[in-house]
Amino acid sequence: MRALDLIVLVAYLLGTVLLGAYFSRAQRDVRDYFITGRRIPWWAIMGSIVATETSTVSLISVPGFAYGADLTFLQLVVGYLVGRVAITLLFIPAYFRGDLLTVYEILGRRFDDNVRRLASALFLVTRSLADGFRLFATGLVLSALLLVMPGTSALAARWLPGLEPTTGLLVLSVLAIAAVTIAYTFLGGMRAVIWTDVIQLAIYLIGTGFAATIALDRIPGGWTEVVEVAGAAGKFRLFDFSLSLSRDYTFWSGVIGGAFLTTATHGTDQLMVQRYLCSRGPRQATTALLVSGVVVFTQFVLFLLIGVMLWVYYTTYAPGDIAAFTVGGAVQTDRILPHFIVTHFPPGIVGLVLAAIFAAAMSTLSSSLNSSSAALLADFYMPLTGHARSERHYLTVSRWATVGWGVVQLGVAVAAIELSTRVVDEVLGIASFTNGVLLGTFLLGTLTTRIGPRAALVGIVAGILFMLGIRTFTPISWQWYVLIGSSATFGAAWLAHALAADPSGAAA
Repeated sequence: MRALDLIVLVAYLLGTVLLGAYFSRAQRDVRDYFITGRRIPWWAIMGSIVATETSTVSLISVPGFAYGADLTFLQLVVGYLVGRVAITLLFIPAYFRGDLLTVYEILGRRFDDNVRRLASALFLVTRSLADGFRLFATGLVLSALLLVMPGTSALAARWLPGLEPTTGLLVLSVLAIAAVTIAYTFLGGMRAVIWTDVIQLAIYLIGTGFAATIALDRIPGGWTEVVEVAGAAGKFRLFDFSLSLSRDYTFWSGVIGGAFLTTATHGTDQLMVQRYLCSRGPRQATTALLVSGVVVFTQFVLFLLIGVMLWVYYTTYAPGDIAAFTVGGAVQTDRILPHFIVTHFPPGIVGLVLAAIFAAAMSTLSSSLNSSSAALLADFYMPLTGHARSERHYLTVSRWATVGWGVVQLGVAVAAIELSTRVVDEVLGIASFTNGVLLGTFLLGTLTTRIGPRAALVGIVAGILFMLGIRTFTPISWQWYVLIGSSATFGAAWLAHALAADPSGAAA
Protein backbone atom coordinates (compact mmCIF):
# COMPACT_ATOMS: atom_id res chain seq x y z
CA MET A 1 0.00 0.00 0.00
CA ARG A 2 1.47 3.35 -1.02
CA ALA A 3 2.49 5.57 1.89
CA LEU A 4 0.42 8.57 0.83
CA ASP A 5 -2.74 6.45 0.54
CA LEU A 6 -2.13 5.00 3.98
CA ILE A 7 -1.59 8.48 5.47
CA VAL A 8 -4.86 9.75 3.97
CA LEU A 9 -6.81 6.75 5.26
CA VAL A 10 -5.33 6.81 8.78
CA ALA A 11 -5.83 10.58 9.05
CA TYR A 12 -9.50 10.15 8.18
CA LEU A 13 -10.07 7.37 10.70
CA LEU A 14 -8.32 9.25 13.51
CA GLY A 15 -10.24 12.39 12.62
CA THR A 16 -13.61 10.71 13.05
CA VAL A 17 -12.67 9.42 16.51
CA LEU A 18 -11.40 12.85 17.57
CA LEU A 19 -14.64 14.40 16.32
CA GLY A 20 -16.61 11.99 18.49
CA ALA A 21 -14.47 12.98 21.50
CA TYR A 22 -15.11 16.66 20.75
CA PHE A 23 -18.88 16.24 20.74
CA SER A 24 -18.84 14.21 23.97
CA ARG A 25 -18.18 17.41 25.91
CA ALA A 26 -21.71 18.73 25.33
CA GLN A 27 -23.58 15.68 26.64
CA ARG A 28 -25.54 16.09 29.86
CA ASP A 29 -28.31 13.51 29.49
CA VAL A 30 -29.76 10.88 27.16
CA ARG A 31 -31.62 13.49 25.11
CA ASP A 32 -28.32 15.11 24.26
CA TYR A 33 -26.87 11.69 23.44
CA PHE A 34 -29.76 10.46 21.28
CA ILE A 35 -31.54 13.54 19.85
CA THR A 36 -28.90 16.28 20.33
CA GLY A 37 -31.25 18.56 22.25
CA ARG A 38 -33.03 19.13 18.91
CA ARG A 39 -30.48 21.71 17.79
CA ILE A 40 -29.28 20.31 14.45
CA PRO A 41 -29.97 22.39 11.29
CA TRP A 42 -32.10 20.81 8.57
CA TRP A 43 -29.31 20.66 5.99
CA ALA A 44 -27.10 18.58 8.31
CA ILE A 45 -29.98 16.19 8.97
CA MET A 46 -30.54 15.99 5.21
CA GLY A 47 -26.89 15.04 4.67
CA SER A 48 -27.09 12.46 7.43
CA ILE A 49 -30.19 10.86 5.88
CA VAL A 50 -28.47 10.57 2.50
CA ALA A 51 -25.23 9.19 3.95
CA THR A 52 -27.05 6.64 6.09
CA GLU A 53 -29.12 5.17 3.28
CA THR A 54 -26.04 4.96 1.03
CA SER A 55 -24.00 2.00 2.18
CA THR A 56 -20.69 0.82 0.78
CA VAL A 57 -22.57 -1.95 -0.99
CA SER A 58 -24.64 0.72 -2.79
CA LEU A 59 -21.51 2.67 -3.66
CA ILE A 60 -20.01 -0.40 -5.34
CA SER A 61 -23.08 -2.32 -6.53
CA VAL A 62 -25.06 0.46 -8.22
CA PRO A 63 -22.29 1.19 -10.78
CA GLY A 64 -22.05 -2.59 -11.18
CA PHE A 65 -25.79 -2.73 -11.87
CA ALA A 66 -25.46 -0.24 -14.74
CA TYR A 67 -22.42 -2.09 -16.07
CA GLY A 68 -24.39 -5.32 -16.26
CA ALA A 69 -27.78 -3.87 -17.20
CA ASP A 70 -28.97 -0.29 -17.72
CA LEU A 71 -30.48 2.64 -15.78
CA THR A 72 -33.72 0.94 -14.69
CA PHE A 73 -32.51 1.09 -11.07
CA LEU A 74 -33.74 4.71 -11.11
CA GLN A 75 -37.35 3.48 -11.17
CA LEU A 76 -36.81 2.37 -7.57
CA VAL A 77 -35.36 5.77 -6.68
CA VAL A 78 -38.51 7.44 -8.04
CA GLY A 79 -40.41 5.30 -5.55
CA TYR A 80 -38.11 6.65 -2.83
CA LEU A 81 -39.31 10.16 -3.67
CA VAL A 82 -42.99 9.19 -3.53
CA GLY A 83 -42.47 7.48 -0.17
CA ARG A 84 -40.90 10.61 1.30
CA VAL A 85 -43.97 12.65 0.44
CA ALA A 86 -46.19 10.04 2.14
CA ILE A 87 -44.07 10.24 5.32
CA THR A 88 -44.43 14.01 5.55
CA LEU A 89 -48.21 13.67 5.36
CA LEU A 90 -48.74 10.58 7.53
CA PHE A 91 -46.08 10.48 10.21
CA ILE A 92 -43.87 13.53 10.73
CA PRO A 93 -46.51 15.64 12.53
CA ALA A 94 -46.99 12.83 15.08
CA TYR A 95 -43.25 12.69 15.85
CA PHE A 96 -43.37 16.15 17.40
CA ARG A 97 -46.40 15.61 19.62
CA GLY A 98 -44.70 15.03 22.94
CA ASP A 99 -41.09 14.36 23.88
CA LEU A 100 -40.06 11.18 22.07
CA LEU A 101 -36.78 9.30 22.22
CA THR A 102 -37.93 6.47 19.94
CA VAL A 103 -40.61 6.20 17.30
CA TYR A 104 -42.06 3.13 19.04
CA GLU A 105 -43.30 5.29 21.92
CA ILE A 106 -46.06 6.36 19.52
CA LEU A 107 -47.28 2.76 19.41
CA GLY A 108 -47.21 2.61 23.21
CA ARG A 109 -49.48 5.64 23.41
CA ARG A 110 -51.87 4.44 20.71
CA PHE A 111 -52.01 0.77 21.77
CA ASP A 112 -50.05 -0.37 24.84
CA ASP A 113 -46.53 -1.16 26.01
CA ASN A 114 -46.72 -4.74 24.73
CA VAL A 115 -47.15 -3.53 21.14
CA ARG A 116 -44.43 -0.94 21.67
CA ARG A 117 -41.96 -3.48 23.03
CA LEU A 118 -42.73 -6.05 20.34
CA ALA A 119 -42.20 -3.50 17.57
CA SER A 120 -39.00 -2.27 19.20
CA ALA A 121 -37.72 -5.82 19.67
CA LEU A 122 -38.47 -6.58 16.03
CA PHE A 123 -36.41 -3.53 15.08
CA LEU A 124 -33.51 -4.54 17.34
CA VAL A 125 -33.30 -8.12 16.07
CA THR A 126 -33.64 -7.10 12.45
CA ARG A 127 -31.14 -4.26 12.77
CA SER A 128 -28.54 -6.42 14.52
CA LEU A 129 -28.73 -9.18 11.91
CA ALA A 130 -29.06 -6.99 8.83
CA ASP A 131 -26.33 -4.53 9.82
CA GLY A 132 -24.03 -7.29 11.04
CA PHE A 133 -24.25 -8.85 7.60
CA ARG A 134 -23.95 -5.41 6.03
CA LEU A 135 -20.70 -4.98 7.97
CA PHE A 136 -19.57 -8.32 6.54
CA ALA A 137 -20.52 -7.25 3.00
CA THR A 138 -18.62 -3.98 3.45
CA GLY A 139 -15.61 -5.94 4.64
CA LEU A 140 -15.79 -8.02 1.45
CA VAL A 141 -15.66 -4.90 -0.70
CA LEU A 142 -12.86 -3.28 1.29
CA SER A 143 -10.77 -6.45 1.49
CA ALA A 144 -11.14 -7.00 -2.27
CA LEU A 145 -9.82 -3.49 -2.80
CA LEU A 146 -6.95 -4.01 -0.38
CA LEU A 147 -6.07 -7.40 -1.82
CA VAL A 148 -4.81 -5.97 -5.10
CA MET A 149 -2.69 -3.31 -3.38
CA PRO A 150 1.01 -4.11 -2.85
CA GLY A 151 1.99 -5.31 0.61
CA THR A 152 -1.45 -5.81 2.11
CA SER A 153 -1.42 -9.62 1.88
CA ALA A 154 1.91 -9.69 3.73
CA LEU A 155 0.44 -7.36 6.36
CA ALA A 156 -2.54 -9.69 6.89
CA ALA A 157 -0.25 -12.72 7.10
CA ARG A 158 1.87 -10.98 9.73
CA TRP A 159 -1.07 -9.94 11.92
CA LEU A 160 -3.22 -13.04 11.42
CA PRO A 161 -0.73 -15.81 10.58
CA GLY A 162 -3.26 -18.61 10.99
CA LEU A 163 -5.52 -17.38 8.20
CA GLU A 164 -5.28 -17.44 4.44
CA PRO A 165 -4.44 -13.86 3.21
CA THR A 166 -7.86 -13.19 1.63
CA THR A 167 -9.70 -14.24 4.81
CA GLY A 168 -7.17 -12.36 6.94
CA LEU A 169 -7.75 -9.13 5.04
CA LEU A 170 -11.52 -9.63 5.38
CA VAL A 171 -11.25 -10.07 9.16
CA LEU A 172 -8.97 -7.03 9.47
CA SER A 173 -11.33 -4.93 7.34
CA VAL A 174 -14.35 -5.86 9.46
CA LEU A 175 -12.48 -5.23 12.71
CA ALA A 176 -11.17 -1.84 11.56
CA ILE A 177 -14.56 -0.58 10.41
CA ALA A 178 -16.27 -1.80 13.58
CA ALA A 179 -13.63 -0.46 15.99
CA VAL A 180 -13.57 3.08 14.60
CA THR A 181 -17.36 3.25 14.29
CA ILE A 182 -17.94 2.03 17.85
CA ALA A 183 -15.35 4.49 19.19
CA TYR A 184 -16.76 7.71 17.74
CA THR A 185 -20.41 6.67 18.27
CA PHE A 186 -19.67 5.74 21.92
CA LEU A 187 -18.06 9.12 22.54
CA GLY A 188 -20.10 11.58 20.54
CA GLY A 189 -23.58 10.07 20.38
CA MET A 190 -26.05 11.24 17.76
CA ARG A 191 -24.40 14.61 17.32
CA ALA A 192 -21.17 12.89 16.25
CA VAL A 193 -23.15 10.50 14.04
CA ILE A 194 -24.88 13.34 12.17
CA TRP A 195 -21.85 15.58 11.67
CA THR A 196 -19.58 12.73 10.64
CA ASP A 197 -22.32 11.65 8.24
CA VAL A 198 -22.15 15.10 6.64
CA ILE A 199 -18.36 14.79 6.28
CA GLN A 200 -18.68 11.22 5.03
CA LEU A 201 -21.24 12.29 2.42
CA ALA A 202 -18.81 14.90 1.10
CA ILE A 203 -15.93 12.40 1.04
CA TYR A 204 -17.68 9.65 -0.87
CA LEU A 205 -19.21 12.11 -3.34
CA ILE A 206 -15.74 13.57 -3.97
CA GLY A 207 -14.39 10.03 -4.39
CA THR A 208 -17.09 9.05 -6.87
CA GLY A 209 -16.60 12.37 -8.66
CA PHE A 210 -12.95 11.44 -9.15
CA ALA A 211 -14.03 8.03 -10.46
CA ALA A 212 -16.36 9.64 -13.01
CA THR A 213 -13.72 12.16 -14.12
CA ILE A 214 -10.95 9.57 -14.52
CA ALA A 215 -13.24 7.08 -16.29
CA LEU A 216 -14.34 9.74 -18.76
CA ASP A 217 -10.71 10.75 -19.33
CA ARG A 218 -9.79 7.15 -20.23
CA ILE A 219 -12.39 7.07 -23.02
CA PRO A 220 -11.26 8.67 -26.31
CA GLY A 221 -13.99 11.02 -27.44
CA GLY A 222 -15.23 11.57 -23.87
CA TRP A 223 -18.93 11.89 -23.13
CA THR A 224 -19.90 11.96 -26.82
CA GLU A 225 -18.34 8.53 -27.23
CA VAL A 226 -20.12 7.23 -24.11
CA VAL A 227 -23.51 8.38 -25.40
CA GLU A 228 -22.94 6.86 -28.84
CA VAL A 229 -21.60 3.48 -27.73
CA ALA A 230 -23.77 2.99 -24.64
CA GLY A 231 -26.87 4.33 -26.36
CA ALA A 232 -26.52 1.84 -29.19
CA ALA A 233 -26.28 -0.98 -26.63
CA GLY A 234 -29.41 0.13 -24.75
CA LYS A 235 -27.49 1.10 -21.58
CA PHE A 236 -29.58 4.27 -21.14
CA ARG A 237 -32.92 2.45 -20.87
CA LEU A 238 -34.88 3.90 -17.95
CA PHE A 239 -38.23 2.09 -17.90
CA ASP A 240 -39.33 -1.54 -17.79
CA PHE A 241 -43.11 -1.86 -17.81
CA SER A 242 -43.13 -5.66 -17.32
CA LEU A 243 -46.04 -6.84 -15.16
CA SER A 244 -44.26 -9.82 -13.59
CA LEU A 245 -44.28 -9.80 -9.77
CA SER A 246 -41.09 -11.88 -9.72
CA ARG A 247 -39.06 -9.39 -11.75
CA ASP A 248 -36.91 -6.76 -9.97
CA TYR A 249 -36.60 -3.14 -11.09
CA THR A 250 -39.73 -2.79 -13.16
CA PHE A 251 -41.65 0.48 -13.27
CA TRP A 252 -44.38 -0.95 -11.03
CA SER A 253 -42.17 -2.64 -8.45
CA GLY A 254 -39.86 0.36 -8.44
CA VAL A 255 -42.37 3.17 -8.06
CA ILE A 256 -45.06 1.38 -6.02
CA GLY A 257 -42.87 -1.07 -4.13
CA GLY A 258 -40.14 1.54 -3.66
CA ALA A 259 -42.66 4.04 -2.27
CA PHE A 260 -43.86 1.54 0.36
CA LEU A 261 -40.26 0.51 1.11
CA THR A 262 -39.20 4.10 1.80
CA THR A 263 -42.35 4.86 3.79
CA ALA A 264 -41.35 1.97 6.04
CA THR A 265 -37.59 2.50 6.27
CA HIS A 266 -37.75 6.29 6.59
CA GLY A 267 -41.07 6.58 8.39
CA THR A 268 -41.22 3.77 10.98
CA ASP A 269 -37.60 2.72 11.51
CA GLN A 270 -35.80 4.24 14.50
CA LEU A 271 -32.63 4.44 12.38
CA MET A 272 -34.10 7.25 10.28
CA VAL A 273 -36.80 8.72 12.52
CA GLN A 274 -34.21 9.52 15.18
CA ARG A 275 -32.74 12.06 12.76
CA TYR A 276 -36.04 13.92 12.42
CA LEU A 277 -36.26 14.06 16.22
CA CYS A 278 -32.93 15.93 16.22
CA SER A 279 -34.39 18.79 14.18
CA ARG A 280 -35.94 21.95 15.58
CA GLY A 281 -39.47 21.12 14.48
CA PRO A 282 -41.67 19.33 11.93
CA ARG A 283 -41.07 21.90 9.19
CA GLN A 284 -37.30 21.44 9.38
CA ALA A 285 -37.67 17.65 9.47
CA THR A 286 -39.93 17.74 6.41
CA THR A 287 -37.49 19.96 4.51
CA ALA A 288 -34.57 17.68 5.37
CA LEU A 289 -36.44 14.57 4.23
CA LEU A 290 -37.72 15.98 0.94
CA VAL A 291 -34.42 17.59 -0.06
CA SER A 292 -32.62 14.34 0.78
CA GLY A 293 -34.73 12.64 -1.88
CA VAL A 294 -33.45 15.03 -4.55
CA VAL A 295 -29.84 14.48 -3.43
CA VAL A 296 -30.29 10.69 -3.36
CA PHE A 297 -31.73 10.72 -6.87
CA THR A 298 -28.83 12.85 -8.13
CA GLN A 299 -26.16 10.68 -6.54
CA PHE A 300 -27.66 7.47 -7.91
CA VAL A 301 -27.66 9.02 -11.37
CA LEU A 302 -23.92 9.66 -10.84
CA PHE A 303 -23.29 6.09 -9.62
CA LEU A 304 -25.16 4.60 -12.59
CA LEU A 305 -23.39 6.80 -15.14
CA ILE A 306 -20.04 5.70 -13.70
CA GLY A 307 -21.13 2.11 -14.36
CA VAL A 308 -22.07 2.97 -17.95
CA MET A 309 -18.72 4.72 -18.52
CA LEU A 310 -16.83 1.73 -17.13
CA TRP A 311 -18.80 -0.57 -19.45
CA VAL A 312 -17.81 1.55 -22.45
CA TYR A 313 -14.17 1.68 -21.34
CA TYR A 314 -13.69 -2.03 -20.60
CA THR A 315 -15.72 -3.48 -23.47
CA THR A 316 -14.41 -1.08 -26.11
CA TYR A 317 -10.93 0.05 -25.08
CA ALA A 318 -9.63 -2.42 -22.48
CA PRO A 319 -11.36 -5.78 -23.10
CA GLY A 320 -8.25 -7.64 -21.96
CA ASP A 321 -8.71 -6.28 -18.43
CA ILE A 322 -12.15 -7.85 -18.01
CA ALA A 323 -10.55 -11.15 -16.98
CA ALA A 324 -9.39 -9.44 -13.76
CA PHE A 325 -12.99 -9.31 -12.47
CA THR A 326 -14.36 -12.43 -14.14
CA VAL A 327 -14.90 -15.58 -12.08
CA GLY A 328 -16.05 -18.85 -13.61
CA GLY A 329 -16.78 -17.15 -16.90
CA ALA A 330 -19.12 -14.59 -15.32
CA VAL A 331 -18.28 -10.91 -14.78
CA GLN A 332 -18.44 -10.03 -11.08
CA THR A 333 -19.92 -6.56 -11.38
CA ASP A 334 -19.22 -5.63 -7.75
CA ARG A 335 -15.49 -5.97 -8.45
CA ILE A 336 -15.39 -3.60 -11.42
CA LEU A 337 -15.22 -0.25 -9.64
CA PRO A 338 -12.68 -1.45 -7.01
CA HIS A 339 -10.50 -2.83 -9.82
CA PHE A 340 -10.70 0.44 -11.74
CA ILE A 341 -9.82 2.44 -8.62
CA VAL A 342 -6.65 0.56 -7.76
CA THR A 343 -5.42 0.34 -11.35
CA HIS A 344 -6.16 3.89 -12.54
CA PHE A 345 -6.20 6.26 -9.57
CA PRO A 346 -3.07 8.26 -8.67
CA PRO A 347 -1.39 8.03 -5.22
CA GLY A 348 -3.36 9.80 -2.50
CA ILE A 349 -6.62 9.56 -4.40
CA VAL A 350 -6.75 5.81 -3.75
CA GLY A 351 -6.47 6.62 -0.03
CA LEU A 352 -9.31 9.10 -0.40
CA VAL A 353 -11.51 6.47 -2.07
CA LEU A 354 -10.64 3.96 0.65
CA ALA A 355 -11.74 6.62 3.14
CA ALA A 356 -14.93 7.05 1.10
CA ILE A 357 -15.64 3.32 1.36
CA PHE A 358 -15.07 3.46 5.11
CA ALA A 359 -17.28 6.55 5.23
CA ALA A 360 -20.22 4.92 3.46
CA ALA A 361 -19.96 1.92 5.79
CA MET A 362 -19.57 3.86 9.02
CA SER A 363 -22.41 6.29 8.30
CA THR A 364 -24.89 3.39 8.24
CA LEU A 365 -23.32 1.39 11.09
CA SER A 366 -22.95 4.33 13.48
CA SER A 367 -26.61 5.20 12.99
CA SER A 368 -27.54 1.59 13.65
CA LEU A 369 -25.57 1.46 16.90
CA ASN A 370 -26.99 4.72 18.25
CA SER A 371 -30.59 3.95 17.29
CA SER A 372 -30.36 0.43 18.73
CA SER A 373 -29.01 1.85 21.98
CA ALA A 374 -31.88 4.37 22.05
CA ALA A 375 -34.48 1.64 21.54
CA LEU A 376 -32.98 -0.58 24.23
CA LEU A 377 -32.82 2.26 26.73
CA ALA A 378 -36.12 4.06 26.06
CA ASP A 379 -38.34 1.07 25.27
CA PHE A 380 -36.96 -1.44 27.77
CA TYR A 381 -34.42 -0.27 30.36
CA MET A 382 -35.95 3.05 31.45
CA PRO A 383 -39.47 1.58 31.88
CA LEU A 384 -37.94 -1.39 33.74
CA THR A 385 -36.24 0.97 36.21
CA GLY A 386 -39.29 3.19 36.50
CA HIS A 387 -37.35 6.18 35.12
CA ALA A 388 -36.00 6.49 38.64
CA ARG A 389 -32.26 6.48 38.01
CA SER A 390 -30.13 9.57 37.48
CA GLU A 391 -29.52 11.15 34.09
CA ARG A 392 -25.81 10.35 34.45
CA HIS A 393 -26.67 6.68 35.02
CA TYR A 394 -28.86 6.50 31.91
CA LEU A 395 -26.21 8.29 29.84
CA THR A 396 -23.58 5.77 30.95
CA VAL A 397 -25.88 2.86 30.13
CA SER A 398 -26.57 4.40 26.72
CA ARG A 399 -22.89 4.58 25.87
CA TRP A 400 -22.15 1.02 26.90
CA ALA A 401 -25.27 -0.21 25.12
CA THR A 402 -23.73 1.32 21.99
CA VAL A 403 -20.61 -0.77 22.57
CA GLY A 404 -22.72 -3.85 23.24
CA TRP A 405 -24.65 -3.56 19.97
CA GLY A 406 -21.36 -2.95 18.18
CA VAL A 407 -19.99 -6.22 19.56
CA VAL A 408 -23.20 -8.03 18.55
CA GLN A 409 -23.00 -6.76 14.97
CA LEU A 410 -19.29 -7.54 14.83
CA GLY A 411 -20.07 -11.08 15.98
CA VAL A 412 -22.67 -11.47 13.23
CA ALA A 413 -20.17 -10.18 10.66
CA VAL A 414 -17.44 -12.57 11.78
CA ALA A 415 -19.90 -15.48 11.84
CA ALA A 416 -20.99 -14.56 8.30
CA ILE A 417 -17.47 -15.29 7.05
CA GLU A 418 -18.16 -18.96 7.71
CA LEU A 419 -21.63 -18.94 6.14
CA SER A 420 -22.61 -19.48 2.54
CA THR A 421 -23.79 -16.64 0.33
CA ARG A 422 -27.25 -18.21 0.30
CA VAL A 423 -27.51 -17.92 4.08
CA VAL A 424 -26.31 -14.33 3.93
CA ASP A 425 -28.98 -13.49 1.36
CA GLU A 426 -31.68 -15.10 3.48
CA VAL A 427 -30.74 -13.20 6.64
CA LEU A 428 -30.45 -9.88 4.82
CA GLY A 429 -33.92 -10.53 3.45
CA ILE A 430 -35.35 -10.32 6.97
CA ALA A 431 -35.24 -6.54 6.78
CA SER A 432 -37.44 -6.49 3.70
CA PHE A 433 -40.40 -8.20 5.28
CA THR A 434 -40.11 -6.92 8.86
CA ASN A 435 -40.23 -3.36 7.52
CA GLY A 436 -43.63 -4.16 6.06
CA VAL A 437 -44.92 -5.49 9.37
CA LEU A 438 -43.79 -2.34 11.19
CA LEU A 439 -45.34 -0.09 8.55
CA GLY A 440 -48.63 -1.98 8.80
CA THR A 441 -48.61 -1.49 12.59
CA PHE A 442 -48.00 2.25 12.28
CA LEU A 443 -50.74 2.55 9.69
CA LEU A 444 -53.09 0.83 12.14
CA GLY A 445 -52.23 3.46 14.72
CA THR A 446 -52.53 6.35 12.27
CA LEU A 447 -55.55 5.42 10.16
CA THR A 448 -57.76 3.66 12.73
CA THR A 449 -59.15 4.53 16.14
CA ARG A 450 -61.08 1.40 17.19
CA ILE A 451 -58.51 -1.34 16.64
CA GLY A 452 -56.91 -2.15 19.99
CA PRO A 453 -53.68 -3.71 21.24
CA ARG A 454 -54.75 -7.37 21.08
CA ALA A 455 -55.79 -7.06 17.44
CA ALA A 456 -52.55 -5.17 16.70
CA LEU A 457 -50.49 -7.99 18.23
CA VAL A 458 -52.42 -10.53 16.13
CA GLY A 459 -51.68 -8.41 13.07
CA ILE A 460 -47.94 -8.28 13.81
CA VAL A 461 -47.63 -12.03 14.33
CA ALA A 462 -49.79 -12.81 11.31
CA GLY A 463 -47.79 -10.38 9.17
CA ILE A 464 -44.50 -12.03 10.10
CA LEU A 465 -45.83 -15.54 9.39
CA PHE A 466 -47.39 -14.45 6.12
CA MET A 467 -44.15 -12.85 4.92
CA LEU A 468 -42.17 -15.94 5.89
CA GLY A 469 -44.46 -17.88 3.60
CA ILE A 470 -44.12 -15.34 0.78
CA ARG A 471 -40.33 -15.39 1.00
CA THR A 472 -40.05 -19.16 1.32
CA PHE A 473 -42.62 -20.41 -1.16
CA THR A 474 -43.00 -17.73 -3.84
CA PRO A 475 -40.68 -16.05 -6.37
CA ILE A 476 -42.17 -12.61 -5.71
CA SER A 477 -39.59 -9.82 -5.93
CA TRP A 478 -38.38 -8.37 -2.62
CA GLN A 479 -39.46 -4.95 -3.88
CA TRP A 480 -43.09 -5.94 -3.21
CA TYR A 481 -42.40 -7.24 0.32
CA VAL A 482 -43.21 -4.05 2.25
CA LEU A 483 -46.49 -3.51 0.41
CA ILE A 484 -47.52 -7.14 0.97
CA GLY A 485 -46.31 -7.23 4.59
CA SER A 486 -48.01 -4.00 5.60
CA SER A 487 -51.26 -5.07 3.90
CA ALA A 488 -51.17 -8.47 5.62
CA THR A 489 -50.50 -6.91 9.03
CA PHE A 490 -53.20 -4.27 8.63
CA GLY A 491 -55.73 -6.75 7.24
CA ALA A 492 -55.10 -9.40 9.91
CA ALA A 493 -55.48 -6.85 12.71
CA TRP A 494 -58.68 -5.48 11.21
CA LEU A 495 -60.09 -9.00 10.84
CA ALA A 496 -59.11 -9.91 14.42
CA HIS A 497 -60.85 -6.79 15.69
CA ALA A 498 -63.97 -7.49 13.63
CA LEU A 499 -64.20 -11.10 14.80
CA ALA A 500 -63.49 -10.44 18.46
CA ALA A 501 -65.03 -6.97 18.78
CA ASP A 502 -61.83 -5.99 20.62
CA PRO A 503 -63.11 -4.12 23.70
CA SER A 504 -59.71 -2.52 24.43
CA GLY A 505 -59.68 -0.48 21.23
CA ALA A 506 -59.70 3.28 21.45
CA ALA A 507 -62.98 5.08 21.21
CA ALA A 508 -64.12 6.30 17.83
